[in-house]
Amino acid sequence: MSSIVPIEKIENKIFLIRGKKVMFDRDLAELYGVETRRLNEQVKRNVKRFPSDFMFQLTTEELENWMSQIAISNKEKMGIRKMPYVFTEHGVLMLSSVINSEIAIQVNIQIMRAFTKLREMIATHKDLLKKVEDMEKKYDENFAVVFETLKQLIIQEEQPKKKIGFHIEKD
Repeated sequence: MSSIVPIEKIENKIFLIRGKKVMFDRDLAELYGVETRRLNEQVKRNVKRFPSDFMFQLTTEELENWMSQIAISNKEKMGIRKMPYVFTEHGVLMLSSVINSEIAIQVNIQIMRAFTKLREMIATHKDLLKKVEDMEKKYDENFAVVFETLKQLIIQEEQPKKKIGFHIEKD
């Protein structure tokens, strides 16, 4: 079966906010082929299905941080008039029960696969770090530099990327 949406497109729409992997309401609406306001209407009609660990609304600071990371300077240009909602993996899964179209079902399957793939990638990095640490115990200090470099490379991939560009400190 061919996928409706390439998994790479979905992966690019998953962000880390408040320590959780989330997707924006606007991105989900686009993937499902509905308007963002329609998606949010369905969520509000079924609000009991979406506790705070399934969905939350961004703060102004979080939205500005997200826009600066993806190099967007104009909210109106993106059509953002209200603080967007973001959905965790469980929230996306719950969306499949309130947006019941054939496209939404197929896209939801692809999104679940993307979340699973990301989880597996993170687990692989942790396993690799453990293996390097185990090997380090077996060899003498002559290999210390090699093992330290390997650990730094693994850890560096797991850390959130630093913001680039010109920054103004807030008073």
